[in-house]
Amino acid sequence: MILNSKSIETIAFDADDTLWRNEEIFIHAQDEFIRMLTPYHDEGYIRSHLNAVQIENLENFGYGIKGFTLSMIETAITLTEGRVTGSEIHEIIQLSKCMLSSPVELLPNVEQVLSSLKGHFQLFVITKGDLLDQESKLARSGVADYFDAIEIVSDKNANAYEQILQRHKVSAESFLMVGNSMKSDILPVLDIGAQALHVPYHSTWAHEEVTEDVLLNYPQLESLTDISELMTWLKTPLVKSMKEVS
Repeated sequence: MILNSKSIETIAFDADDTLWRNEEIFIHAQDEFIRMLTPYHDEGYIRSHLNAVQIENLENFGYGIKGFTLSMIETAITLTEGRVTGSEIHEIIQLSKCMLSSPVELLPNVEQVLSSLKGHFQLFVITKGDLLDQESKLARSGVADYFDAIEIVSDKNANAYEQILQRHKVSAESFLMVGNSMKSDILPVLDIGAQALHVPYHSTWAHEEVTEDVLLNYPQLESLTDISELMTWLKTPLVKSMKEVS
């Protein structure tokens, strides 16, 4: 059953690839890593092996650049049968440092939307990944002051969202999540009886994708083509906020 959206009081946003560009940084680093290992294996094999190692390591290292770096090092050692050199490991580490210092580039219309929402709704950021990295990106983004709460979690699942809502005394019926990942931002939120809007990004890590069969279980799914459409969505007759959005 689709909730009556006039009860929305809190809107939360994913960070990476919802507020700012992020996946391109990983794609570029992965391409550089593959280039380094092509003397040992072909591109497809290196790419698939790195992806498998990343997923296997999530339980130990979590999401983010640091875990990705450790997975690159492990992959390099494995695929070269230990022949990877110290200078090549150093190159991987330097690649990681470049990722961490990459400029934070806001996506189009993000700041305008946040400015319009501020004061009418309670605004959250809910993101997963390395604490230091995500805090740094928020500080450098220029939009941190729009948010009433920032939650950085190790993973986004129904339990994590329930804990956040309980901690901030927010009811599921009054909560809306906006994000680009069906697996992390949308489906777990719908599972707890809250609302979610999918704003697709042009590239998504394969681990974050879900099958069409899974999506068929969520007839209440709603998507926007751009975050700017959130304002129109909130103003439609069937979706009214707790205050009129100006």
